[in-house]
Amino acid sequence: MNIQKMMAQAQAMQSKMQQELEALKVEASSGGGMVTIAMSGTKEILAVRIDPACVDAKDVETLQDLVLAAAREAARRVDEAVQQKTSSMLGILGGR
Repeated sequence: MNIQKMMAQAQAMQSKMQQELEALKVEASSGGGMVTIAMSGTKEILAVRIDPACVDAKDVETLQDLVLAAAREAARRVDEAVQQKTSSMLGILGGR
């Protein structure tokens, strides 16, 4: 395989990967579903849902912790999905 063809194939795969990341959506929750965050494959937060039962003006710290935990879990899930997609694409590029 010549280098130009390989470079073109890699560029096409990179473009496809970017499109897939933009289309990817993950959700993660914390507090038994009290807080849920939807995140795109580019780690843009798309939505935050908070159960009104966990909103307490006297305990804002707990709500903050729940939001942070859900955001971190969503980001971890995006990283995991990206790693899986990258591995599969590298396998294709390598001819496997």
